[in-house]
Amino acid sequence: MGNGMNGKVVLITGATSGIGKATAIGLAKMGAKIVFTYRDRKKGEETRKEIIDETKNSDIHSIYCDLASFYSIGKCCDEFIENYGRLDVLINNAGLWNMNERKSSDGTEETFAVNFLAPFLMTELLLDTLKKSGPSRIINVSSALHKGKINFDDIEMKNEYNGMKAYAQSKLAVILFTRLLAKNLEKDGITVNCLHPGVIATNIIRDRGKAIRFLSRLLFKSPKNGARTSIYLASAPEIENTTGEYFSNKKIVKSSDESKDMETAKKLWKLAEEHIKINDKN
Repeated sequence: MGNGMNGKVVLITGATSGIGKATAIGLAKMGAKIVFTYRDRKKGEETRKEIIDETKNSDIHSIYCDLASFYSIGKCCDEFIENYGRLDVLINNAGLWNMNERKSSDGTEETFAVNFLAPFLMTELLLDTLKKSGPSRIINVSSALHKGKINFDDIEMKNEYNGMKAYAQSKLAVILFTRLLAKNLEKDGITVNCLHPGVIATNIIRDRGKAIRFLSRLLFKSPKNGARTSIYLASAPEIENTTGEYFSNKKIVKSSDESKDMETAKKLWKLAEEHIKINDKN
């Protein structure tokens, strides 16, 4: 253990499996205090014990959070601030890919809600804590599949749902959010970066069928390999001043032209704020 993460508090969403869990293990081995979110209490507790056993780091904690609920995200952030009061690294890792249309508990298309609105809200609610703990880091997991454009006329695809397009749009939104947030926080001692983890064998796709059979032929990298860039962005001293970038394989790589359009990013930011206000009944 050790290696520069001792005393650092890291919050990771969606760490009971896949890349998130591998990221938690990697950073726990470096001595970080890990707090991760879970939806299933039993799985959360099993994961916590597993990480402790594997890393010999007992400073591993978990918080309930349903990322498809703004109310639950709010409660989770309140609980985090109350119990920990410090945050050095926020890793917005959780994500899903629905082949069939589903709604979040707030009535929003679920892929957009979980992959984009959830990290947007969680980051906003934890921003003061991140500022007080600075220098701190925000890491958003995106994807190389972030192609296309943001469809502002029908962002939830109510007219014609397409799982692939919904996923691609949500991951494009993550990069746009990352770039604008990085600009906004330039003077606050917080860096914001995003990444493509690689094509990983995870539980991301909820609906089985032809798509999963097709994708399984592509799924070569293990979650451990997929977590390498997240771990690097959370811990590497050489990138402590790098912000607003898109990484793959621990290197800055090019993202789509659309993902660099700051006017689109501002429009999307406004839409996200309106969405959360409209749907947050508490």
